[in-house]
Amino acid sequence: MARTRSRYAPDRGLTTRMVSTMFFIGLLYVVLVGVLLAVLRGAWPVVLVVAGGLFVAQFWFSDRIAAYGMGAREVTPQEAPELHGAIDRICALADMPKPLVAVARSDVPNAFATGRSERTALVCATTGLLRRLEPEELEGVLAHEMSHVAHRDVAVMTIASFLGVLAGIVTRVALWGGLARNSRGNDPAGVLLMLIPLISAVVYALSFLLTRLLSRYRELSADRTAALLTGRPSALASALTKVSGQMARIPTEDLRKAEPYNAFYFVPAFAARESLGRLLSSHPTLEQRLDQLARISAGLSHP
Repeated sequence: MARTRSRYAPDRGLTTRMVSTMFFIGLLYVVLVGVLLAVLRGAWPVVLVVAGGLFVAQFWFSDRIAAYGMGAREVTPQEAPELHGAIDRICALADMPKPLVAVARSDVPNAFATGRSERTALVCATTGLLRRLEPEELEGVLAHEMSHVAHRDVAVMTIASFLGVLAGIVTRVALWGGLARNSRGNDPAGVLLMLIPLISAVVYALSFLLTRLLSRYRELSADRTAALLTGRPSALASALTKVSGQMARIPTEDLRKAEPYNAFYFVPAFAARESLGRLLSSHPTLEQRLDQLARISAGLSHP
């Protein structure tokens, strides 16, 4: 029997952005594969098999690879009773199945969710987060992460990141391979081979911008729906302020290790301060997030 939709507030803006992102990512993917087929005409079966294989592998395994890379280890209720208890309460509020629960041994205070669907979802908190937050703050953060699962934007981000990975691989192969040997100006094949890194770099840049634009909006959406679900936007605001403030005290080496996974985290390891950095940031600014939560709090106080 089909399960009803969760009690997380739907977000049409997020849905529109996810569909648009997937459309343009798919278009870029077709362009990239088309260029490879045009250049490597005799090897088109290999191109299609490799591209298809990479896509399937990214779709099925990238969430687990990301969780492994961030040090997530599944824990039982006996090992992490507070964490399991908070997630149990959120699942009851949202009418959602319980995800896998994990802990990452890191002093960087953060949390993240991965998974292609509710059935494969995993929600993880770091030991640094568990040690620093009060129970109501932790619940707000976990409700934020569960919102990503409910809205399926985690799956979209996972798939959307694939093209950037593929473009990067193509660029490196073209540069490290026989590019120099086939780059004579009078050789059409050499000219096409020279264009591969350029085209791949453009595809990577466009893919990067598309995922960043979606990522910033989905963080605001998760804040909003988590605050509405729990009815305590002030607790989430307090957690945001505390976690962002604690980041400055974490050794730079630890933050550098966490930075590649910023798009998955509750708060980025490094917050962009300059305007260009904010354009490329995976998260909205702390001020934007707190302003939104303040408006929600005011709305709940004066219905």
